[in-house]
Amino acid sequence: MKIVILDAYAANPGDLSWEPMKQLGELTVYDRTPAAPALIIERIGDAEVVFINKVRLTDDIFAACPNLKLVSILATGYNIVDLAAAKRRGITVCNVPGYSTRAVVQMTFALLLEICQQVGLHSGAVHTGRWQTCPDFCFWDRPLIELDGKTMGIVGYGAIGSAVGTVAQALGMKLLVTARHEKPVPEGARFVSLPELLAQSDV
Repeated sequence: MKIVILDAYAANPGDLSWEPMKQLGELTVYDRTPAAPALIIERIGDAEVVFINKVRLTDDIFAACPNLKLVSILATGYNIVDLAAAKRRGITVCNVPGYSTRAVVQMTFALLLEICQQVGLHSGAVHTGRWQTCPDFCFWDRPLIELDGKTMGIVGYGAIGSAVGTVAQALGMKLLVTARHEKPVPEGARFVSLPELLAQSDV
């Protein structure tokens, strides 16, 4: 079996190994593939399996690569693949919806804590000596916001939304949730309409 990874760098900038995949077949890895259909077709060649991250696969590409049996997207979305064309040609398309849950939760709170604490701003001020010259023991340039007691509204309550909610509650936040379909929420949280969530949420 021939396996091709067309844009490996986005998923693995060097901290992981593709070696275990070599046990599954003949593996060719490209860090990046420009959005040029002719090059994409050339690189897929007669492979049966292709892994992509952001490279677009169209019906024309599928037509030129008749050996393809599987397209695996190294990300969460399907928007880069012509699904109707893949289905028509019997090509299975899959993704990895759970790969980024923890990373997205971490980034969510990194950004939220930066808004609340202004760590970057205050670090810069301290490094220029402003705290040393401050007449008070305490020093801040902007109001600091505590998350404890604030209300977080989460729109969409799948794996990522529920994981964000868990951390929010651990920080003492109240939790409001809305989604297309009502879902169970943890103790202390409430499922509400979108207008109510927007009206009552601090975050």
